[in-house]
Amino acid sequence: MYDQAEALRQLVKQNTEPQNQKKTKFISVTSGKGGVGKSNFSLNFSLALQRLGMNVLVIDADIGMANIDVLMGMSSRYSLYHLVKNEKTIWDIISVGPEGLHYIAGGSGLLELIRLSDEEINRFGAEILKLQGQYDFIIFDTGAGLSKETTQFITASDETIVVTTPEPTSITDAYALIKMVNSVDSSVKFKIVVNRSGDRAEGERTATNIASATKRFLNIELPSIGYIYDDSHVSKSVKKQVPLLMLFPDCDAANSIKQIAKEYLNLPIESTSTGIKGFLHRLLKRTR
Repeated sequence: MYDQAEALRQLVKQNTEPQNQKKTKFISVTSGKGGVGKSNFSLNFSLALQRLGMNVLVIDADIGMANIDVLMGMSSRYSLYHLVKNEKTIWDIISVGPEGLHYIAGGSGLLELIRLSDEEINRFGAEILKLQGQYDFIIFDTGAGLSKETTQFITASDETIVVTTPEPTSITDAYALIKMVNSVDSSVKFKIVVNRSGDRAEGERTATNIASATKRFLNIELPSIGYIYDDSHVSKSVKKQVPLLMLFPDCDAANSIKQIAKEYLNLPIESTSTGIKGFLHRLLKRTR
């Protein structure tokens, strides 16, 4: 039977020649607190990047509130748990969502990463390495706040996008998260996105204020990659379980996300990106 996993394997065979390989960039999307629209941003940002010609894989790395598949109105049989427990291969657990977006559903498997044996680590690493060169971006929608698992993905990724809102509590929690991660690993690169902004001035002011604080007290540069307008169409798309960019492609919030994706791709490429091997080294090193 020519199933989804087999289709993904065929994709690999078509793209494993050295001249076709690309260096995959790992991005963690996180927030200091829940309810700021982090998962919605992760999903629609991924769709926007894909529409711009990028190959994207979204991994729901939120252990407690995994919901990427729910936001798409999808149901996934397998998650990272089945890979960690050696029940399925990497190709078995990748699902195909709207507009062909590849994703891996969330599950309790992330907790198992801190308890893997050497044999399990080698097997897990070998499976993840099969993704080498297949995606331009692998995006982790992490849990809100700072759990041990979230920290592992943040510090292993090439960079982290922190989603906040103009609310003082959201800004304070975002700053606290950046401070805590920096105390664990000062090499982590952050960028900020301001969600639910009333207007351009509020979005830019919020980004400037938090960037000033991180520079002054933590000596961390915090570039802004944009802001997203507060838009009632977002909650409507969540209720309909259809991505915002598909259901309301021309609304203010959707246009904001599309602009963020365009500006993101125009940013200088970080020469420090080490691809999947580098990501695995950093991630699994921290689980021991």
